[in-house]
Amino acid sequence: MVSELCLGTMTFGRELDEAGSGDVLNRFLEAGGNFVDTADVYEAGLSEEITGKALKNAGIDREDVVLATKVRMPMGDGPNDVGLSRKHIMAGCESSLRRLGTDYVDLYQVHMWDAATPLEETLSALTDLVRSGKVRYIGCSNYTAWQLMKALWISDKEGFERFVTLQPQYSLVERNIERELLPACVSEGVGVLPWGPLGGGFLSGKYRRDEKPPEDSRIAGATDDLEEAWQRRATERNWRTIDVVQSISDETGKSFPQISLNWLLRQPGVTAPILGARKVEQLEDNLGATGWKLTDEQVQNLSETAALEEVYPHRMIEGFQRV
Repeated sequence: MVSELCLGTMTFGRELDEAGSGDVLNRFLEAGGNFVDTADVYEAGLSEEITGKALKNAGIDREDVVLATKVRMPMGDGPNDVGLSRKHIMAGCESSLRRLGTDYVDLYQVHMWDAATPLEETLSALTDLVRSGKVRYIGCSNYTAWQLMKALWISDKEGFERFVTLQPQYSLVERNIERELLPACVSEGVGVLPWGPLGGGFLSGKYRRDEKPPEDSRIAGATDDLEEAWQRRATERNWRTIDVVQSISDETGKSFPQISLNWLLRQPGVTAPILGARKVEQLEDNLGATGWKLTDEQVQNLSETAALEEVYPHRMIEGFQRV
């Protein structure tokens, strides 16, 4: 069982030093959060180290925290320091356990698809980690629907451990997983842990039509190849969505992040959005997304305004369901 919100630690060691990271983690735990997500590649392992120290300093029982990390991205210059081969997975898990200061990880996730390694090899290695006691559950991140379904099929066929979670990008301004991935997760009982639930900060309330992003904002510094790049966010559909969030904020007194996260929590299949915080005050505001609910009318208004464009074959299939 996990809390409604998950604390992501990508900011640990990057925007936050060790003391600041500890303050954010402690506030999350005090608020009742028990789900913490990191990755080996975040600041080349520094995030894991800081997370492990902060959890130890918090003085809580290890069993009371659901700790997640990831493997796949480059962790060195060698040919085997990247990917989802048995060699890299086994080495990556040992390194993560050492940095986190624990003897097991609750959720071990593959960070992205690896076209160079057969899925059978990856899933076999992950299964061995579970059976050895070093990992409790396995998940994946940044997969397409066919990749997820192929992995689940191989696990069922070969008797390997099954992915129990998917960590995709998902927010009011990035809803593409609704076409294939989200229905697949709901159908297969795979929990969804959205990253980027505030669209890389676009749903924070600090951005305005016909204005350049603030110089100190994350989006202002995003290069064109990043998901939160300005040209991906500053679309007319997204500005209309911002207008609706603003109107609901005026009605309810809730902040933009609280409304955006509350909408996400109402979506089918979503287990726990992953929050990234650069300071305690930011986390505090995000925590206010729980304990209340948008009205059905408000949810519908947001969903319709931010709706994806209908595309084939989805529009054809949906059309015939009504015949």
